[in-house]
Amino acid sequence: MFFIYRILINLVILFSPLIILIRLIKKKEDKNRFKEKFCFFTKKRNKGKLIWFHGSSVGEIQSIIPLIEKLEKKKSINQILVTSSTLSSSKVLSQFRLKKTIHQFFPIDSNSMTKKFLKYWSPSAAIFIESEIWPNMIVNIKKKSIPLVLLNARITEKSYNRWRYINNTAKILFGSFTICFSQDMKSKKHLKHLGAKKIRFIGNLKFAENKSHKKNYIDNDLKKIFRSKKIWCAASTHHTEERLSALVHKKLKNKYKNLLTIIIPRHIQRTNDIIDEIQNLDLKIQTRSNSNKIKKNVDIYLVDTYGESESFYKVCKTVFLGGSLINHGGQNPLEPARLGCKVFHGPHVHNFDEVYELLKKNNLSSKFKNVGQLVYLINQSFIKRTNFSNKVVKLKKIGSSILDKTVAEINLYL
Repeated sequence: MFFIYRILINLVILFSPLIILIRLIKKKEDKNRFKEKFCFFTKKRNKGKLIWFHGSSVGEIQSIIPLIEKLEKKKSINQILVTSSTLSSSKVLSQFRLKKTIHQFFPIDSNSMTKKFLKYWSPSAAIFIESEIWPNMIVNIKKKSIPLVLLNARITEKSYNRWRYINNTAKILFGSFTICFSQDMKSKKHLKHLGAKKIRFIGNLKFAENKSHKKNYIDNDLKKIFRSKKIWCAASTHHTEERLSALVHKKLKNKYKNLLTIIIPRHIQRTNDIIDEIQNLDLKIQTRSNSNKIKKNVDIYLVDTYGESESFYKVCKTVFLGGSLINHGGQNPLEPARLGCKVFHGPHVHNFDEVYELLKKNNLSSKFKNVGQLVYLINQSFIKRTNFSNKVVKLKKIGSSILDKTVAEINLYL
């Protein structure tokens, strides 16, 4: 299986100039930094102990910020390297005041590239987030006897069934981790069957709160406009979910003439398609990048910029969280919930079952299946403004406990 994988990776390298060109055209690559994926490093490695974190998505990188904040205070750690693969995730660290932490793109997972990466950065420990499994990198980390941790590990039923088709390979890869910290009991069970040798369940690290200073991107003029309107937010939306949000807006506007719907798509590269879709519904749309001031009679304010969700959650307490009306599995609802938002979601949230179950018990989330049901829920949230501060405190206490336990465990392997 490794032989076939290595052939495929070499084919990726062979066609990489064309792949990179297409991704640059689609604005999915940084024109100044894509070379990092080929081990042309743009940052220097400091002397002393370096701890390396790798995550794929924006959510994964955000989840480790509280842990990084704690580790930066340790005098024995000179530098923290964070790698990721996507352009959006690469921008996350710039939102926080981190002194020892740098970002680089994860290299192509070829045998030669991973060896070059490890030789240059020479990490004292490698910590992969959730379900990041890269065979060549894992094999070469093990050869160098570097402690390898799978943090906040998440193995969905779908991915577990895929791994079972290559059971022997799975046992080699998962057995290479020094320790795995599962984010839920289902993942712990799957990890054991896939060959992980040491597994601990602490809890979902995404409950932990980021305490680093983040820029508030909403100026006073914009806040003033928001206060004069009825606003709700559709965040982390995927294809088809923006159109549904626009249809909800049309129905609600019959009752609330000053209604403003904020849409924050999961992938801002889709901005032009979203604009066309909404304009076809005879709604007026304005993009965040076009102007900070909202024009009169705008229906939809489209946030086509990175890293601003939290700023909008602070002023908009009614949120539909996307990735849940399609079979994507949902998005992490903890960020809006921690800021006192009522979170509405579709039926497909299997990636966050345990989190949503907790929010539901505390009346912080509600499920809907269609436009009419979401219209009803938003209307009720406008009529009955509820203060969730006590429940938010409870969420923060859970997060603080999980973070402290994680730090204590991780320190054993640094």
